[in-house]
Amino acid sequence: MEQGRQDRGIVVAIDGPSGSGKSTVSRRLARELGLAYLDTGAMYRAATWWSGRSGVDLDDVEAVAEAVRAMPLTMVTDPDEPRVVCDGVDITDAIREAELTAVVSKVATNLEVRAELKRLQREIIEHSAGRAPGTAREPGELRGIVAEGRDITTVVAPDADVRILLVADERERLARRAKERHGTADADTIEATRDEVVRRDADDSTVSTFLTAADGVVTVDSSSFGVEETFAAVLAVVTEAQEARR
Repeated sequence: MEQGRQDRGIVVAIDGPSGSGKSTVSRRLARELGLAYLDTGAMYRAATWWSGRSGVDLDDVEAVAEAVRAMPLTMVTDPDEPRVVCDGVDITDAIREAELTAVVSKVATNLEVRAELKRLQREIIEHSAGRAPGTAREPGELRGIVAEGRDITTVVAPDADVRILLVADERERLARRAKERHGTADADTIEATRDEVVRRDADDSTVSTFLTAADGVVTVDSSSFGVEETFAAVLAVVTEAQEARR
């Protein structure tokens, strides 16, 4: 393999639907390997928060896109403490509130917004992997990144060193999200999370493909796995790719 490819940082792209476990696994993977971590979904949530704060009607496609292009966003990619900061405000927790979750697809399916955020995502990935022109690193600085989302393997970083689609069946995904949100997965809590999981996946699938793997993307089905088994399966894929780079 070419020396330049060996020297540059590794890029791991992980896509998947809601409740597949991609956020948990991606963050842990980054921590385990000493890499940066980027939750691209949080960027769409930040764009929704910023649009609301700016008084923009989320149904006004052009106005939302204009607001997002001016959005002062900082993504802190430390996997031990990832944070989202917008206009100097730490909105890491605010962007997870139910009211925002209910409307985030309006922004996430805005094609002009997607184009802008994809540009920002590529910049973060290239810088973290040492691929951006003039990138300099301090000793001990993270080298490489795990980026997770909906279209990282296909659109944002199709040349990533490792591309994984993490999937699980709908029933399992609903149960996981119900436990995450409500602490239990009985019939009522599962139904309460159905809109967040199923409707959002349906909305987002109109602008990105994250339910079937593209060529060269490894599918990991976590339907019958616990967290540890899922992490082990993903780590095995990444380890194999790292060995191939040596």
